Amino acid sequence: MLDVIGYSLCLVGNLLLFLLLLTVRRPGLPKRLLLVAVVTNLLWALTHIGAATGVSGSFWLLFLEGAKSLIWLMFISSVLKRDLHRLSSLLSQPVTLFSIALPLMLLLLGAPGFLSFKWLLLIQTVIPLVMLILLETLYRQAGSERWHYKPLVLYLGATSLFDFVMYADATMVSSIDPMFWTARGYIYALLLPALVIAIRRIKHWGIEIFVSRDVVLHSSLLLLAGGYLFVMAIAGYAIRYIGGDWSGAVQLVLLFLSLILLLVLFLSNTFRARIKVFITKHFFANQYDYREEWLKLSQSLSGSENNLRQVFDNGLNSLMAAINYSSGMLLKFNGKNQQIMSSIGHPPLTDIEKEVLEQLKVFLQQKHWLVDIEELRYRPFVYEGLKVNHAILNQCRFQLVLPFYRDEQLWGVALLYAPTEQKIRLDWELRDYLNAVIAQVANYLFHYEAAKEVAENAQFAAFNRMSAFVLHDLKNVLAQIDLILCNAQQHKNNPEFIEDTFETLAHTKSRMEKMLRQLTEKKEALPSSTRTLNLGNLVNKVIQERCQGLLPIPKLAESDEIELILDEEKFSNVLYHLISNAQQATPDDGSVELKVKVSKSDAGALLEITDTGCGMSQEFIATRLFKPFDTTKGNAGMGIGAYDAKNYIEKVGGRIEVVSQVGQGTRFSLFLPATAAIDA
Repeated sequence: MLDVIGYSLCLVGNLLLFLLLLTVRRPGLPKRLLLVAVVTNLLWALTHIGAATGVSGSFWLLFLEGAKSLIWLMFISSVLKRDLHRLSSLLSQPVTLFSIALPLMLLLLGAPGFLSFKWLLLIQTVIPLVMLILLETLYRQAGSERWHYKPLVLYLGATSLFDFVMYADATMVSSIDPMFWTARGYIYALLLPALVIAIRRIKHWGIEIFVSRDVVLHSSLLLLAGGYLFVMAIAGYAIRYIGGDWSGAVQLVLLFLSLILLLVLFLSNTFRARIKVFITKHFFANQYDYREEWLKLSQSLSGSENNLRQVFDNGLNSLMAAINYSSGMLLKFNGKNQQIMSSIGHPPLTDIEKEVLEQLKVFLQQKHWLVDIEELRYRPFVYEGLKVNHAILNQCRFQLVLPFYRDEQLWGVALLYAPTEQKIRLDWELRDYLNAVIAQVANYLFHYEAAKEVAENAQFAAFNRMSAFVLHDLKNVLAQIDLILCNAQQHKNNPEFIEDTFETLAHTKSRMEKMLRQLTEKKEALPSSTRTLNLGNLVNKVIQERCQGLLPIPKLAESDEIELILDEEKFSNVLYHLISNAQQATPDDGSVELKVKVSKSDAGALLEITDTGCGMSQEFIATRLFKPFDTTKGNAGMGIGAYDAKNYIEKVGGRIEVVSQVGQGTRFSLFLPATAAIDA
């Protein structure tokens, strides 16, 4: 009786697979051979049932054993050779002929009775070995597609291994063990799902089987219930076998409790949801081709938008296109304010909708979860911990609420709406897909937001830098005015002094107008003109007009006749900054000397500024001397004099060298290239 049940299960399973294969209209050699193989399995199981009940004889058993092996070996041979599309081409292959030789011998000689029983058992023992060799070859050459072929290898490999063990045992004792014969039907039936999985995975066969996920869910629940009750039955039988008078009552109590527990599990929505997710993840293909969708999303987010509004519109469009929605809105939360960043086909929010969003905001901040308003109405248990007034949910026009997070803080939400026929229902896979899309869109939006902030900060930094240079120039103007005031008491009656004073004031007015233009036009420097200048005369002019207010008074110790093409005002500022710094670092009884000469090493002009001041360490020269806005003068300095000098000298193609020792003084050497210097 047990063997009839086992082969009946095998018959039912192959019948269902046969019906599923009939729904596939796409032709192909693998599909035709697989269809024939499943039909052969059907007849094989039916013949074993007939043999167990005494209806069919040994001839049909031997015939269908050989036919089953023949068809499956031909099927594996066709899988090994993918480029074969006709049966004649397959049968002309040496591998195919070698594989089907023994099954053909069994059909032609064994079934009519030309071979003895021992020879039949020996042939049946060798056929599974041939199948295992072909499967090993198939798995080895599958390479990166081994994952697709694993279920097929499992099904045929396990059944062939069982047949080999059964027939090898029968060959040694000249009879088939009834235990093996009975278990065979169960083995084939239990391994059949592996074949179904293989058919779904291997796409190039041209076979696509669709089974409703709900059907699989309910079938799995029934199978789980059957297994659970079977275990409980075994436990009850063991209690009855061991116990005495009390065993019947204990068995009844155990059975009742097991039924109650099973009923509670099946009524649990959480349990059913977890089972459904497990089945969908492991037995069904994904709804989306993630590689294709990712490339499509990346392409839609690769545009070059000019302003943030276009960026937010593009991000919202990409999010809606990912699930084929037509209307949406992107909101950013600023405290209790809801700022609309983008709106496409979505009407303005009503007060009730804003109230719903405020209630959802607390939940979304605590739990990163996508909200489906319709699901929230009918299945509120899915959103555990969400406190919302369900009476006003019916007045919400949007369906999906998709949160955006920045540094684990809720940044805002996307509200999506679609007509009833286009609405989608959120399941685990769609949630995972949307989470990936949201993360990509969020990175795109936050990148542009950060870029805008950086650009604004750069503008403020440029304005501050420009202001610092203007203030530094104001110090120069102030120094000229101080010089006039210092000499006014002594020379106020001197006509030449008065004439020089008016000339200096005119120059000061011009400089201040230039600084005002810089502030108005927000530029660090205005275009200037260059002309040929005598370097010695320019140095002497800066000393006489700007550097007489501090001690020690600098002096030009040596001056070669060298002419340079320079911007007089800018180069004068550079000289003043360096000379003034030397004066401030040198005691009143020290000295500041300047030398103008031809540089023999660089074949250009060399200007040296040497002082006997406090000097600088090598670390200070390397790390702080030319660093902008870094000063040792406290509030009295801006920290840009040396930086401005170095920057200008390098712009005209020269360089600055500094030699200094703490307590012994400093020498600045300004080298200008030969292309910018003309010997007089």
